[in-house]
Amino acid sequence: MVKIGIIGGSGLDDPDILKDPEEIRIATDYGEPSSALLCGKIGEIETVILARHGKKHQYSPTEVNNRANISALKNAGVTHILATTACGSLRSEINRGHLVILDQFIDFTRFRKNSFHDSFTDGAVHTAMAHPFDEGLRIRLHETAEMLGLSVHRCGCVLTIEGPRFSTVAESKMFRIWGADVINMSTAPEAMLANEAGVPYAAVAMSTDYDSWKEDEVPVTWDEILSVFEENAHNVKQLLVRVIESFK
Repeated sequence: MVKIGIIGGSGLDDPDILKDPEEIRIATDYGEPSSALLCGKIGEIETVILARHGKKHQYSPTEVNNRANISALKNAGVTHILATTACGSLRSEINRGHLVILDQFIDFTRFRKNSFHDSFTDGAVHTAMAHPFDEGLRIRLHETAEMLGLSVHRCGCVLTIEGPRFSTVAESKMFRIWGADVINMSTAPEAMLANEAGVPYAAVAMSTDYDSWKEDEVPVTWDEILSVFEENAHNVKQLLVRVIESFK
């Protein structure tokens, strides 16, 4: 039976998209997840929402317990994970409000637990990560976004920085040279842990700014991100609802 988990980024963990929501708490071997799980239905599909940064956005990107979040969703019986995230655009063609269906990541974090296996006492574990985003989920997201008439890019490489600060101009230009298309503070190690746990994972990123590389633009601020989010969050919610309904 299909059961969809939504990991909601800032402003994209709206419980109102669920029918008959019920809050449950699930313990994990890795501590408490960022929030209680909100369980309900979208259409006829069992759906679980987890707020990545906590219900009050109290956890910084580094503080997010990604291992507990993925474990809690898997323990709840989730079969697929759809993640949402804000991102900065590193390409002029990815405008504010555009959606990007991620297909690759570059991990530039420094202080996060990125594996469930702290020790190889029970044997070595090296998870394949060449294609970290599930292709079937990515196709559903892209085709549905196009059907809805949304401005969407079918693929993109996200570079995840540690945060919570934004990039310098030099860093932002370097990330462009590396081949990244967008930048955020959340996809790594979340995506790699979902792969390690064996749960198909895909992410839709909403571009809110141009990071720091585009010097004819004002450098990114948190207020700007929130403003673009408020204008476009309904598009992401509509996309998630339609994609989840397509599983019936």
